[in-house]
Amino acid sequence: MHFDPVLETIVTRLESRATLTDDDRSAMRALAYTRREVETSSYLVREGAPTPRCTFLLSGFCYRQKLTTEGARQIVSIEIPGHFIDLQHLFLSESDHNVQALTRGSVAEIDSAALRKLALTRPAIGTALWTEALISASISREWIVNVGRRDAHSRVGHLLCELAVRLHITTGANERHYDLPMTQEQLGDAVGLTPVHVNRVLRALTQRGLISRDRRQIKILNWDALRDASDFNPRYLHLSS
Repeated sequence: MHFDPVLETIVTRLESRATLTDDDRSAMRALAYTRREVETSSYLVREGAPTPRCTFLLSGFCYRQKLTTEGARQIVSIEIPGHFIDLQHLFLSESDHNVQALTRGSVAEIDSAALRKLALTRPAIGTALWTEALISASISREWIVNVGRRDAHSRVGHLLCELAVRLHITTGANERHYDLPMTQEQLGDAVGLTPVHVNRVLRALTQRGLISRDRRQIKILNWDALRDASDFNPRYLHLSS
């Protein structure tokens, strides 16, 4: 039997969070969706806008951000392929933040009401979606600690470790060698540092033999040392959930 590859990707993601029945899978496979290509810097979600859709990231990278009234930006998460980027929109009618594309990519947009109905009427699907949302909240807590309590070297190193692990688990990417599609300004907005300070930290991590860089490619040369120097413990990612 042939299944739609986009919906099958979503089903596989949910099955990593809960045990679905054949009926659950059939219900998910019957969902209507719109596939959309997105360009770098385009907005997937806009603060203050209504939220009639939930968006699943099929390819590319995006970031979640908040802006102050003076225009200062804080990046509060990096979203990678194979994840819903706005499950809060199942129950919240207005977005309180922006999501913007880091790279070109593609998304599947699903009607929020249709997905909400499945979450409420099919316990396994609801459990899977709820687990996804809880893990996103766990990652957000870790980012607060990262910006608020770690020094500059640990902040940057922690982010590099997190992305390495998440990309490896979700996409099968090499855990020690991956593309980091972020400018130094964007890295700074994610860890609360200026671009100049980020550049200094990356040079220091390179000089210590922890990483090497080739443009936007990051290679982790000494995982144990980088993990320890960055106070990185993957427990908050709930990899076994």
